[in-house]
Amino acid sequence: MGKKIGIDLGTANTLIYVGGKGIVLHAPSVVAVEKQTKRVVAVGNEAKKMIGKTPGSITAYRPLKDGVIADFEISSMMLHSFLRKVDAGGIFNRPSVIICMPYGVTEVEKRAIEDAAFEAGVKEVALIEEPIAAAIGAGLRVAGARGSMIIDIGGGTTEVAVIALGGIAVSKSIKIAGDELDASIVQYMKERRGLLIGDTTAEILKKQIGSVHPKADRGSMKVYGRSVRNGLAAEMTVSSREICEALSDDADQIVNAVKEALEDTPPELSADIFDLGIMITGGGALLGGLPALISENTGLRVTVAKRPIESVCRGIGRVIESTGIYSGAVRFRQR
Repeated sequence: MGKKIGIDLGTANTLIYVGGKGIVLHAPSVVAVEKQTKRVVAVGNEAKKMIGKTPGSITAYRPLKDGVIADFEISSMMLHSFLRKVDAGGIFNRPSVIICMPYGVTEVEKRAIEDAAFEAGVKEVALIEEPIAAAIGAGLRVAGARGSMIIDIGGGTTEVAVIALGGIAVSKSIKIAGDELDASIVQYMKERRGLLIGDTTAEILKKQIGSVHPKADRGSMKVYGRSVRNGLAAEMTVSSREICEALSDDADQIVNAVKEALEDTPPELSADIFDLGIMITGGGALLGGLPALISENTGLRVTVAKRPIESVCRGIGRVIESTGIYSGAVRFRQR
C-alpha cells in the first residue's frame, strides 16, 4: 500500500505530513536551477541561502506566487525532490497525497497543482481548501453548525474565512501577506533610511522585531546593506517602531479584509463568532501586536493558534489520520 501524505505547498514554505509519522519536512519553497540546462542545483534551505548570491549561470527563486503555481516545471521538480527527501516511496509504492490550495482558485490553477503532483510521481491527488485545513489544524470544530472565523496569513495571501457545517460560508482573500510585508520593509529602508537591503534581510527584521501595533515594542537590531547615497556597505540600527511604521498600510488592509468578511457574515454566524472569537494561523500570526490590532478594530477576542505555521499541514494530517469524519473534505483523482 502506498503512503498517505499531506502537503502544505506554500508560497514561502512547504511542509509535508506523512501518515503515522507527523510533520517530517519544513523547508522554504525555493529552487536553485542552472539557467541553460534547467538542472536543479539545490532546493529548500540550501537554495534559499543562494538567493541574491548566485552566479550568472544559476538562478534561485520561488516557483509559486500568491499561493498558486507560477512555474509548473520547476514546481514539479521541487515537489519530487521534497518527496524523495521524506522517502515517499518509489515506482512500486507511489504515495497518495492531499495538497492544500487557496480558497477561490480557478479550475486551471487547481489542475496545475494536481498535474505538478502527478509529474512528481504520486499515485493520486486530492485538494483541500487552505482555510478549512488551517481551521482543522488549529483545533476548530469545522463540521458543526456553529460558525467560526479564521485568518490564515501565509507567504503570498491572507485568507479570512467564516466556516460552518464543514464548508466556507464567507471568504475574503487579499495578496497582502509575508512577501508583501517584506517588500514594504525593503521600500521603507530605502526611502526613509537610505539603506538598500534584500528580501532575506527584510524577512529577518520582520521575524525578529516586526510589529504592527505601537504598544508591541520588540526592541531593535543592527542590519547591513548598501548606502543609497554613496553605494558603499553600511550598517544601521533599526527599531521595532520603524518596522511598525513600514507595515502600517499592509496591516490596515488585513484589518479591512477582516471587517469586510464580518460585514458579509449572516447574523446567526456573527453571534457564534462573537462567542468564540477569531483564530489566526500562518507565519503572519507571529507578527507582534497583530492580535491586539485586530481585536481593537473588531471588538472581538483574537487568539493565535498553537504553532501557527504548522496549522495547515497539521489540519491535512488530521484528515489523513481520521476515520471518516473529514472524508467529505477531499476527493482523490488519479491520472
